[in-house]
Amino acid sequence: MGAIDYQSRIPNNVRLDDDKRLQRALERWQPDYLRWWQDMGPDGFQTKDVYLRTAISADKDGWAHFDYVKMPDYRWGIFLAEAEPDRTIHFGDHIGEPAWQEVPGEYRTMLRRIIVTQGDTEPASVEQQRRLGQTAPSLYDLRNLFQVNVEEGRHLWAMVYLLHSYFGKEGRDEADELLARRSGDADKPRILDAFNQPCTDWLSFFCFTMFADRDGKYQLASLAESGFDPLGRTCRFMLTEEAHHMFVGDTGLERIIRRAAELTAQDPNGDARALGGIDLPTIQKFINFWLSYCLDLFGSEISTNAADYFGHSLKGRFGEAKRYTEHTALGQHRTMDVIRDGKLTQEDVALRLAMNEELRDGYIDECDNAVRRWNKAIAEYGVNFELTVPNRRFHRRQGLYSTHLFNPQGEIIDAATWDRRMPDWLPSESDKAYVRSLMQPVYEPGKVANWIAPPRRGINDQPMDFAYVRFD
Repeated sequence: MGAIDYQSRIPNNVRLDDDKRLQRALERWQPDYLRWWQDMGPDGFQTKDVYLRTAISADKDGWAHFDYVKMPDYRWGIFLAEAEPDRTIHFGDHIGEPAWQEVPGEYRTMLRRIIVTQGDTEPASVEQQRRLGQTAPSLYDLRNLFQVNVEEGRHLWAMVYLLHSYFGKEGRDEADELLARRSGDADKPRILDAFNQPCTDWLSFFCFTMFADRDGKYQLASLAESGFDPLGRTCRFMLTEEAHHMFVGDTGLERIIRRAAELTAQDPNGDARALGGIDLPTIQKFINFWLSYCLDLFGSEISTNAADYFGHSLKGRFGEAKRYTEHTALGQHRTMDVIRDGKLTQEDVALRLAMNEELRDGYIDECDNAVRRWNKAIAEYGVNFELTVPNRRFHRRQGLYSTHLFNPQGEIIDAATWDRRMPDWLPSESDKAYVRSLMQPVYEPGKVANWIAPPRRGINDQPMDFAYVRFD
């Protein structure tokens, strides 16, 4: 199962040749996918040779190969992690039962919704980022953008395989719809709002890959626990690729922050903008914007859907098998902040209803850890500024806190205070315009834009002046 068959029209490690009906259905979908990629993939770079990694096996050792490839020729395919012999379900109401190899009829609609929602995020991010290559700060960053893009495309293939394989005509129709929706489209937008937000500058791109792809990590890891074994195996392999996307975001933001601190220290007035950089307060505003949108991706704090997904053994907690000793979540409660009569108060909520918040806890902890690292980088330059993670109640559009206004510390405020202070907390139009003004391409090997620090090392041990994208 680990080895991938690249001789087939659709690369796979699921013995696709043995199921001719499924193979024909996916081969009919493939041209539509390629048309979508040409229309909505990276704009202006489809004919360029890009130094990309391609999966060659689904096991943990030696799974990637690096070489130049034109993105439309990238071998997107269907890769599942190796099956665990005699795997049993380890959480929820079906604990101890053999993992399902087929979709249980009573959970068919729920599973389809889970897969479609996850699948919809993959092409959406490609669409959001399609013009970023035109303003890349270095060839290193340009290559990383394209690596993220092609792997998001492959993650779409992963979900489409499940829809075609296990959901019949409904699944095939859903797979078609995944190519019909468009990020930010007024009539047919993507399902989740964070994936409809414009991502037209590299500060936004690094925030997106840091925060949205980190949400992806938590969603995929919780689905990797699923009692539906094909979904679990699909997500376990996707997590291997998702790690690189978070690396791009984390290190990209740190490089911008380091350069901002360096320029702040150099300018007599402590103004990084005066020396052509992005100032730390503006970086904080972008973090506030993207992180708050990504917190919505976890869903409502009290959710019957989340309770059903867990109870029906469809979606576990992050690290369910390794981090927890009790796996039914029955008779347990979680104390949560809720709003009653316009004030915050605490109430006990059944744990199953709070599963989204359980995921959000771990996510916020990781974001806190990253910000602490970034603040250490700022301190190295002797700059008196600390970035913060906004409170989970700030700038929310879904869930318990969406009906009230909160400051970044999580305190309830009135509309007048929000209107007065909001420009201090979220990017203004002038902030966005300034950041966009810096977005000038740097395509010379080894060079980087002034507003970002160079990376610490190259990809696959290549030197920093390596031609990650060939323009000739």
